[in-house]
Amino acid sequence: MEEEILLQQLFDEEKLTDKQKKILLAAIDTFSEKGYAATSTSEIAKKAGVAEGTIFRHYKTKKELLVSIVTPLISKVLGPFIVRDFHKVLDQPYENAEDFIRATIENRREVFKKLLPVIKIIMQEIPFQPELREQFVEQVAKKTYERILVVIQNYQDKGQIIDIPPSSVARLAVSSIFGYLISRYILFPESEWDDELETERTVQFILHGIGKK
Repeated sequence: MEEEILLQQLFDEEKLTDKQKKILLAAIDTFSEKGYAATSTSEIAKKAGVAEGTIFRHYKTKKELLVSIVTPLISKVLGPFIVRDFHKVLDQPYENAEDFIRATIENRREVFKKLLPVIKIIMQEIPFQPELREQFVEQVAKKTYERILVVIQNYQDKGQIIDIPPSSVARLAVSSIFGYLISRYILFPESEWDDELETERTVQFILHGIGKK
């Protein structure tokens, strides 16, 4: 439902025709299911219920169609939503680093669930589309990175996180959190998952690693 609301917001801002809306919705579904490279414009046209020529009247190439979906989604809708939603965690004064990490995982998991088709496209295509990577870094990563470093430094000052550069803490923690979420929702969604248990395991891994003491 959240995804539909955000997409409708994008459609309204871009002032798209009904056919363009159908094409973009079909492209999002197909790109997220099969990936950009494996998707043909004929498949998108069939799913959208339009002639293939209609797609090329609006978008000159398949790549232009991809960029026309992802770029405004990141800059106008997805980016602001992800940043604003994460502020629900960043604005809370968690006393313990453990509580902050747990809240972060739960918050990001909800975002994955709400926006999975679009997130799948972004994750699949960012390594191959430099302009999409730049958009994501500018609209999402940069707008939360500095605040995360401040939070990490605060927990280091309290003696709750080891004294290494906050940027390294952020990189290692984010890698663990997104490793779990990508496995959960993109790589192995059909596996049996105990989200509460996996959240706790991820929290403890970030705080203590896997080595015995």
